[in-house]
Amino acid sequence: MDSARIRLGSDVAWLELEHTGGDNWRVSADWCSWLRADFNAHLTVEEVLDFATRMLAQLGAPTGRRFSAAMTPGRNNPMTLTAESVGSGFAFFVCLTPNGDDTVCQLRMELGPIPVTELRRGFDALHSALTF
Repeated sequence: MDSARIRLGSDVAWLELEHTGGDNWRVSADWCSWLRADFNAHLTVEEVLDFATRMLAQLGAPTGRRFSAAMTPGRNNPMTLTAESVGSGFAFFVCLTPNGDDTVCQLRMELGPIPVTELRRGFDALHSALTF
């Protein structure tokens, strides 16, 4: 498998998901150097592949609609993205839960807007890296 990772955002505010081996993934985020997150998440390749597939399906839908996608269904979910259509892209509201519990240790931040073409390219690359 190629290095599986995706980075969303800009130099000022970003979110990154990176495969570090086995069922280990690194979730990192930074918003204006004021809010930061950097933690490990236990995710299977299948869970991340399903997430990338769902994101690509939503990005291919007609624009102008808001959508949300959780990394995993359940209390061990480390990340949820809520997308709001803005022009030819999407702004994201990110909710990170480093302890995998959706009621504690949350970090919420905003990203974007990010052009749809850039988002598709990133999620396509993640999807491709996970299918071997």
